[in-house]
Amino acid sequence: DQGRGPSAADWLAVAEEEDIRDVLFRLGEERFARRIAAAIVERRRERPFIRTRDLVDCVIGAIPRRDPNKHPATRTFQAIRLFINDELEEITRALEQSLAHLAPGGRLVVISFHSLEDRIVKRFMRDHSTAGKDFFGNPTGPVALKRIGKAIRAGADEVRRNPRARSAIMRVAERAA
Repeated sequence: DQGRGPSAADWLAVAEEEDIRDVLFRLGEERFARRIAAAIVERRRERPFIRTRDLVDCVIGAIPRRDPNKHPATRTFQAIRLFINDELEEITRALEQSLAHLAPGGRLVVISFHSLEDRIVKRFMRDHSTAGKDFFGNPTGPVALKRIGKAIRAGADEVRRNPRARSAIMRVAERAA
């Protein structure tokens, strides 16, 4: 939503190095968050980030290249996107709303592409598929969801046809009657 809040470029232009580092580490799970944040602050002193390529070059120059199958700036862009769009909170809201609109026997199918997203989905399905327990261990309420099977990951053929499926995890639950 481009009308809501600052753009990524606006945020990068004013954010404190510590805030950038925290976003990259927390939301991107980027082990080189400190180096990248320092490089961003140093680079923006010289000139602003105008194009995404500016940020890509900055990140590439700040960290060692390891995995030839993953672009070195992927985690950085992911973290900034998650932060700017408040995506983790949006996922939580969407899950709650989907449960409210799901008919008994209806299925909730969620595909996540990031471990933080998957953690939210997994916790949501777990919390709504078990009844709370009182002091004595007795169930305190109805179960809203029944988990269907285990998490499903893309197979080798799917990843070959669609490399973006590499990190996809699908979870399915059914609305209890």
